Formats: sequence, C-alpha cells, structure tokens
Amino acid sequence: MFSDQRRLIASLLASLLMVPCGCSQSTPTAVDSAPPKVTVSHPELRELTDYDEFNGWTASSHIVEVRSRVRGHIVKINFTDGETVDVGKILFELDPQPFDSEVGRAKGQLNVAEAQQVQAVSEEARQARLLEQQATTQQQFEVAVATRKTWEAQVASAKDEVKRKELDADYAKIDAPIRGKIGRALLTEGNLVNVGGAEPLLTTIVAMDPINIFFNVDERSMIRFRERRSANNAEPKPFEQAKIPFDFQLETDESFSKSGTLDFADNRIDAATGTIEVRGKADNPDGKLVPGGRVRVRVSVSEPYKGLLVPDTAILTDQDKKYLLCLGEKNVVLRRDVKLGKLLDDGMRVVLPPNAKAETLTPEDRIIVLGLQRAKLNYPVEPVDQDGKQIAVQK
Repeated sequence: MFSDQRRLIASLLASLLMVPCGCSQSTPTAVDSAPPKVTVSHPELRELTDYDEFNGWTASSHIVEVRSRVRGHIVKINFTDGETVDVGKILFELDPQPFDSEVGRAKGQLNVAEAQQVQAVSEEARQARLLEQQATTQQQFEVAVATRKTWEAQVASAKDEVKRKELDADYAKIDAPIRGKIGRALLTEGNLVNVGGAEPLLTTIVAMDPINIFFNVDERSMIRFRERRSANNAEPKPFEQAKIPFDFQLETDESFSKSGTLDFADNRIDAATGTIEVRGKADNPDGKLVPGGRVRVRVSVSEPYKGLLVPDTAILTDQDKKYLLCLGEKNVVLRRDVKLGKLLDDGMRVVLPPNAKAETLTPEDRIIVLGLQRAKLNYPVEPVDQDGKQIAVQK
C-alpha cells in the first residue's frame, strides 16, 4: 500500500516538473507574405469612328399589283410561283378568240367607211364640175362637201376603233411591268377575269434589287448629324444628293458587313415620336434581302480619330467616378480616374481622361486587367503578362 502511494506521488511530481519546460518554448514569428500576382496590359491606341445605331426594316423599291385591263377567261399561266421575272415576260394569257373577233369586226367597219369616203369624194368632185357649168345649185355642192367630211370623220373613228380593239387583244396577254420576284397566282386557268371597277388581283411583283432600308432617327441625332455636315462642308448638299454611306446587318449577322447609301429623309418630324423617317438603298443582286425583314443600321457621326481602349472588365467604380488601377514605380498600385466612351463589340471600352491637364492615360501605362480584387492602393504587386510570364519591376 505504501509502495503504491509512493509511485503516485512520484508521478505527480514528474508532471509538475514538465509544465515549466513546455512554457519555456518560444512562439514562431509570422513570415511576411509575397506581393500578389496580377495580370497587366497596355492601353490600346486605335483609330475610331463614332456611330449611331438604329433599328430598321427592309422594303421593296417597287411593288406592283398585277391586274387585267380586259375581261376574259384565263387559258394559260406562264410563270412559277416565287420565281424572278423580267420586264415584259408574259404572265397570264386570256382566251384570244373574242378579241380577234372584235378586231375583225372593227376592220370591217373601217372598210365600209373607207368605201363611203371614196364615193363621197367622187360626188364632191362631180358637184364641183356641175357648179362650174351652172348645172347644179350651191346647196347641192355644199351637201356633197359635208358628206365627204362626214365620211372622213367616220374613217378616222373606225381606225381608232381598230387600234383600241387591237390594244385589247394585246392586253389579253398580261406581262410583267417590272423585274422582280413574283408571288403566287391568285387565279388559275379557267377563271373569268372581270373588269369595270372590281378588277381581281392576279398576283404581285416586288422589286428586289436595289432594296430600300427604312429607319427612324431621333431629333437629337438628326440635329447633331446636320451640325457635323455643316462644319465639314461650307455648302452642304441636299440630303438626297449627299450620298451618305451607312452600314447595316441582319438579325443573324455578327458584324455590319453590308452597306448602302442614304437618299431620302422625310420633310417633317413626327411630333408623337420625335423621330424622322430616313431611307437608304442597298444593292441586292442575290435577292437574300427580303422586304419586311428587320435590320440594324449604323451611321457614322464623326470623323476618324485616335482613341485609347482598355478592357471594359478592368474599369472600377467609386460612386459616380470611374477609375483604373495602374502600376507606378516599383509596381506600386495607383488609381487613375477616367471618363468612359463607347463600348465596342470586342469588349474594349474607350477611355478619356477627366482632365487633360492632370493625369493623362498613355499607351505606355500598365493597367491591371485581372486580379483586381487582390490589388491594394499604394501597395506593390507582382505583374505578369497575358501568358502568365513575370514582368520586371519598374524603377
């Protein structure tokens, strides 16, 4: 029993002796962290032109509703629905027999009138001779003259009737007045075409080349555009003569790859919308631009100029101010306030210094484009390029 108590007391003494030994160990000191890595690049200097963009639509330059000028039954259709037809192509043919019959009857009446005219001329000559011989009266001679003139008028009228009937026969063949894409035939063979105030629509033709582009321009953009034209030209030409170029794209296009020329602006501003309608023309030889389609129109509103661009993702916001993080001496992070210009399709943003006499951004500056959350003002960073390669410290 006493031996067990001795062992317990010895164990407690050993534990007490080990405590000061552990407390005497020193706490390791914190090691200073290395500067964070950030990706930097230079602002890009590029030649730019400012544009205004508008929503527009395509429209045919000519639309023709094909109707018959004469009455008759359709006997033949000479086109396929949706094909492109040239000027003068025969589209519909009406039964020619009634028209040929009318032409023959008119020519018969002309022959009768011409025969009567010959007889009247002969009678007038005979009465003139008798009058010289005092074998007839003045009244009978005047009757002969009047009869001759009457038949001359009858002959002229009969000739006009022949021309009119021949014209009706020509109208029995309905042709295309313009070149364009034709719609479907609304009447088929065997149908009667009536005239006289209720002419049925046979088909339509729309011109495809060139094609019109319409869009509405707000009043402010129009005033700004006119001021620029006046500043660049002492005597600006009328709108339809200026031949102002524009670019446009379809809904499925990725860029403004198509172009045209503006040729018309309406003569008044719509008070309800504050816009004015503008029209341009564009070549469409392959017919890919269909009337009624939606387009996006871009018109230049400035002369080409040099501008600095940075990635839009590199721009930070401080309340109402925009700024960039740039690198100064020894790669210390500095703030550079900027004014923003337009955003380009490739994600680059035009930046303008807030004050040209103060800090000015240059193409030689280094701006942080990635790792912005790791950078702190007035603290150094470790810059790397777009490929992750380290950049030397700027002294």
